[in-house]
Amino acid sequence: MPKMKSHRGAAKRFRKTGSGKIKRNQSHRRHILTKKSTKRKRHLRTASYIHASDEKLIARMMPYKH
Repeated sequence: MPKMKSHRGAAKRFRKTGSGKIKRNQSHRRHILTKKSTKRKRHLRTASYIHASDEKLIARMMPYKH
């Protein structure tokens, strides 16, 4: 049986942690930054985790990320 292909869009956006959770970056940091406060932009820098209800779906898109 051939290898499964990973969903390239998902592979570029998500990373798996050592504990098995899936990490993601925050949105709204690309453009139109002048009207956003420094505090807001600073908080958007930190990564957060995928909600538990979405983990199975994202994990299925990336079959070889262990």
